[in-house]
Amino acid sequence: MLNKVADFIAKHSLLSPAGLHLVAVSGGADSVALLLILKQLDYHIEAVHCNFHLRDEESDRDEIFVKKLCSEHNIPLHLIHFDTVEYASAHQVSIEMAARQLRYQYFEQLRQDIGAETICVAHHRDDAVETLLMNLMRGAGIHGLTGIHPKNGFVVRPLLGVSRRDIEDYLRERGQTYVIDSTNLQPNVLRNKIRLQLLPLFEDIYPGSTENIARSAYYLSEAERVYNAYFQGNQLPSSWEEGCPQGGVEKKNSVLTSPSPLCTLHETLSPLGFNRDQIEQILACLSGESGRVFTSLTHTLVIDRQSLIVEPIREPMKPLVIPEPGTYRLDETTKIHVEGSKIDTSISRDPHVATLDASKVRFPLTLRTVQEGDRFQPFGMNGQKLVSDFLTDQKRNILQKRSQLVLADASGTIVWLVGLRVAQPFCITESTTSVLKINYNKE
Repeated sequence: MLNKVADFIAKHSLLSPAGLHLVAVSGGADSVALLLILKQLDYHIEAVHCNFHLRDEESDRDEIFVKKLCSEHNIPLHLIHFDTVEYASAHQVSIEMAARQLRYQYFEQLRQDIGAETICVAHHRDDAVETLLMNLMRGAGIHGLTGIHPKNGFVVRPLLGVSRRDIEDYLRERGQTYVIDSTNLQPNVLRNKIRLQLLPLFEDIYPGSTENIARSAYYLSEAERVYNAYFQGNQLPSSWEEGCPQGGVEKKNSVLTSPSPLCTLHETLSPLGFNRDQIEQILACLSGESGRVFTSLTHTLVIDRQSLIVEPIREPMKPLVIPEPGTYRLDETTKIHVEGSKIDTSISRDPHVATLDASKVRFPLTLRTVQEGDRFQPFGMNGQKLVSDFLTDQKRNILQKRSQLVLADASGTIVWLVGLRVAQPFCITESTTSVLKINYNKE
């Protein structure tokens, strides 16, 4: 047993011989075995026990047992009590989630306070198998089918290479007692049902199946390393890899010709909040219709012609009223400057500068996003046109159409489609004597 654990620790570089390591001890068989094994392997350890006050007398019994155990083996012990029910109610989480959050928050704070390198927890091979089966039932991908990892940040799991039976045999040979959590014997939650009913059935049907499933999880974890290296090695669409959190564009063909379009979309879009069903729908739409829009809590994705476009969701822009010439700030990075001139009547060629006949523009002006039904008369045209149709002619996508700014005068007439076209009725002519120059500046 000692050799198995020592080899596993060395293989995954879990513990340094000179460092201080914090061991979470509940009093159950797994954590008791972990504590004693690390003690036998001469690691510098201190124990930590949490009393969640969820099982009445059992909770106090566990605390007393852990105190006695640590005292017998001369191991420093840190104790903490939690009002788990109150925490769960205040944070609107389940009791199980509340206990987990409280436990790991305290572990990390204690680790920092005492200068420990790691937090050792007692998950073993059977726990990893249970986790894999739970995730398999929920339809997980490769990341969910690797069981439990040996290391997650400062949390390490030295017993992942051994089974529950190995642990019980080790304790029996030492004559070491432990406490039993009665809630683990009740098949009322999914993990308990898998542990108490499903895994014994697997072993009855195919002896050694638990160990074989654990081996499959290990192979999958190795495959996951290749998978991660592939997607981290500039294999994601280049424009998305760097730009997707802020917004990005990618050709549909680039996704469709990747080795796995579904994996490419999943690795790109799931961090942005798009769920599995949405990603599958997006993939289905890549070979068909254009114009579909998908939204997560934080981002919007649109399939536009031959491209996929994703942008973060922003707060709707509030209209900016410009009562007279001057400089006005739209936000931290954008301002608009309005000034009149009777000397310079030249027409600006800068798309972000509009030069208008001042005598035809009535203040106050309003800068706002385009609205459904907006019309204007583009420079060079005789009649009016829907702004949406004009933007379509300019090959603007749905997201660009939604965010397009227009500048309207006091009558509500659009005088400038910002960055694109001024309105014909307000253009400078040979008879113009004064010019209104409007500069839209986005830093």
